[in-house]
Amino acid sequence: MSNGLTMLSDASKMFLFLAAELSLLFLVISLGVNLLRQKIPDSKIQAMLGARKGRGYVIAALLGVITPFCSCSTIPMLRGLLSARAGFGPTLTFLFVSPLLNPIIVGLMWATFGLKITLLYIVIATVVSVLSSLILSQFGFERYVINEKRKGISSPVGCSAPITKLQVASCCNSNTTPVRINIQSIKTGSSCCVSTRSEVSTASTPGAMKQAWQEAWKQFKEVFPYLLAGVLIGAFIYGFVPTEWIASHAGSNNAFAVPLSAIIGIPLYIRAEAVIPLASVLMTKGMGTGAVMALIIGSAGASLTEVILLKSMFRMPMIIAFLTVILGMAVMMGYLTQLLF
Repeated sequence: MSNGLTMLSDASKMFLFLAAELSLLFLVISLGVNLLRQKIPDSKIQAMLGARKGRGYVIAALLGVITPFCSCSTIPMLRGLLSARAGFGPTLTFLFVSPLLNPIIVGLMWATFGLKITLLYIVIATVVSVLSSLILSQFGFERYVINEKRKGISSPVGCSAPITKLQVASCCNSNTTPVRINIQSIKTGSSCCVSTRSEVSTASTPGAMKQAWQEAWKQFKEVFPYLLAGVLIGAFIYGFVPTEWIASHAGSNNAFAVPLSAIIGIPLYIRAEAVIPLASVLMTKGMGTGAVMALIIGSAGASLTEVILLKSMFRMPMIIAFLTVILGMAVMMGYLTQLLF
């Protein structure tokens, strides 16, 4: 009885801690992303992260490497990239790379497992992320992005075709603001409207910080139910699934230890700075190195909370594709580690 109460207490504490931490992280990162979007035009983001240029994937991967985000705190940046209409492939590359090549995870992995395993981890995470993003983009998975207007992700759609005087009144839609034009602008084919998200001067708004905060709060309210559900499930698993059980079912004597560890990792929400020390503990309890690597990628790359948050942005086929990529990457890393080390 006392053991059950202890597990319930641990789960409750973890729930409160994660709910507060992830809420704060989401708000702070959303605020920062919204402030950046006021300074950086969507057209520039589209030029840097265009899907048709290979450099877009490289820039997205580098952006993922330098951002110390866990799987859940990657979501605000992902929303910003989708809203700015960055290339779908590079956007997915950022989604895959950011939590996996988090500087904290890479540094701790190097210190714990050595340079060779860390380099293998970096290569697999990068190559699989980029190739998977290319394939999903080529197969048109962008169609599974949930309609932005319905879900509140502001769309920076503007009018880009040449205009005439008769089109001035009808060109702009609810997402754009009319601007003064002259005959010269009509002759040169300028747009009659600009995006309220990226082109309108902030001088006409209540203030850059206030506007960014209002947008961040709006986004937070939209994803909060998803965040809460993911944290609740993750905290329950944390409190009631002991590390001894994980180690015993994913030990080195189990032929299916690697895929099992990859699957087990997803429901566990493990902080970036805690995943490596936990892996070390599991190894001392008999868990194989390959299974540990699979657990790290599964838990860091696709926590249940992140998957539930992604449900607010993607339809089910894209969610399944995302999980397939992470699980495939985890299994590949696990078996290669077993084979090479």
